[in-house]
Amino acid sequence: MNSSDVAAKRMFLSAPHMSGREIEYVQQAFDSNYIAPVGPQLNQFEESFREITGFKHCVAVSSGTAGLHLALLGLGIKPGDIVLGSTLTFIGSVASVKYCNAELVFVDSDRHSWNISPELLAEEIERLISAGKKPAAVLPTELYGQPCDLDRILEVCEPHGIPIVCDSAESLGATYQGLPTGRKAKVAISSFNGNKIITTSGGGMIASDDEELINQCRYLATQARQPVLHYEHNDVGFNYRMSNVVAAIGIGQLEVLAERVNQKRQIAAWYAERFEAVDGIALMPETDYGRSTRWLTVATLDPHQLSTRPLDVIAALESYNIESRPVWKPLHLQKAFADCRCVGGEVSTEFYENGICLPSGTTMDQSDVNRVCDIVIDSLK
Repeated sequence: MNSSDVAAKRMFLSAPHMSGREIEYVQQAFDSNYIAPVGPQLNQFEESFREITGFKHCVAVSSGTAGLHLALLGLGIKPGDIVLGSTLTFIGSVASVKYCNAELVFVDSDRHSWNISPELLAEEIERLISAGKKPAAVLPTELYGQPCDLDRILEVCEPHGIPIVCDSAESLGATYQGLPTGRKAKVAISSFNGNKIITTSGGGMIASDDEELINQCRYLATQARQPVLHYEHNDVGFNYRMSNVVAAIGIGQLEVLAERVNQKRQIAAWYAERFEAVDGIALMPETDYGRSTRWLTVATLDPHQLSTRPLDVIAALESYNIESRPVWKPLHLQKAFADCRCVGGEVSTEFYENGICLPSGTTMDQSDVNRVCDIVIDSLK
């Protein structure tokens, strides 16, 4: 590497990537003066999302976290209820359980998918039911764009009538058994945060085939206002609805979703090609039951073959103005969740200690990937 590499423009982990048409839809919102939360662009965004995902009903909200909160409330989750969730995930995935004052139990990952382990989930559900404490919901995260094994999770949950709330924040555009991500769950949540595959700068979507559930979420998202002229409230709701202007951005982004997924997967393939001959480094596997978005390309460093640790590689990349990050720190290891039980934990902890998230923005080309790989490989020496 030379001095020009160090001075190069910053390479972000997963920067926003506009299609070029977003400004047209935003201008339409401005021209119509629908700057308030509800308007024609919001309706169009929701309709486009239904068409792409196949869900019968959806409601756009201010964030994926807000969507998860509303979904749990819509399912009737109340204080003292037990919700089982992934430990290897972003805090927004399970913070919603705490918002409901419910009891959160973490479940470890499996090595095949990195997602919630169906085997450990089954064991914990049986243990809880035997103790007279049937879980109220299961909340698995589709990590880094990898769809979770919903058929196996349904086999565990359906006999007991336990609904599944699928955190698909990182997996919009992925497929499971040929179906759009989260499609087999009771409800699925997507995120349009600035670093996601498509973005509205911030926002989320609640999707389900259950019309009553979605209507309840929409009601709670708009301050639980009654359908009368004055402001009448029988319940305390939230200011969680997505803005019409933000939704206009989403219309343009949804138009290129398939293209963005293909670009993410191509980036992962370039990384795999470069690392194939490097001992001790491997990419997060892709399951045989689905097609991942490869939202982020994630690699692990084998501590038995390499003395270099992920933080060393991260520091090396940062010295060239390139952003990378560790794998999510398991939530059962964090102070905020010290009171939560965790089933297992060794696998997710291992991924955290040995994993690194590499730059995966869809504006990257093969030369960008090669530049990252050169620095990574050099740091391993």
